[in-house]
Amino acid sequence: MNFLKLAEKRYSCKKYSDRAIEEDKLQAVLEAGRLAPTAKNLQEQHVYVLQSEGALSKFDQLTPCRYGAGTALMVTYNRNNVYTYPGEKRDSGAEDAAIVATHMILEATEQGLDSCWVNFFDPDQAKEIYGLPEEEEVLMFMDLGYAAKEAGPLPNHRSRKDLSETVSYL
Repeated sequence: MNFLKLAEKRYSCKKYSDRAIEEDKLQAVLEAGRLAPTAKNLQEQHVYVLQSEGALSKFDQLTPCRYGAGTALMVTYNRNNVYTYPGEKRDSGAEDAAIVATHMILEATEQGLDSCWVNFFDPDQAKEIYGLPEEEEVLMFMDLGYAAKEAGPLPNHRSRKDLSETVSYL
């Protein structure tokens, strides 16, 4: 699919059907994340696939934003394996994990799946509930599946500022 059409098609799904994701489609989504660029190619991300009843129940404890999806992904990064920018005020951990997540969200759309970037949760609580290693930071969760028939983009989905409001030439 043309990239701009793909980007336009993707929306945050808020209601999923009970149709299971085919393994090859899930693997394509995960592969897209694996191929995502990271600073200095450190690949500090880790993706957890949440499909078991126990893993999804923990997700439901953290947030009301699963919307019935039978699969969710948790994207984390190892804070001890990041590129630190000159000046040492920022590092690449969150941005690299966000690039990985974005690649996976767009590949999900390419595979005919729907998704939702979930950031309504406490990252420290998520780390504790899932028993993650101390050095891992949780960036986001992603609902993944097939939209319910009545699902669709929120009314403001297509509302975008004009490029002149968000882009400057220097």
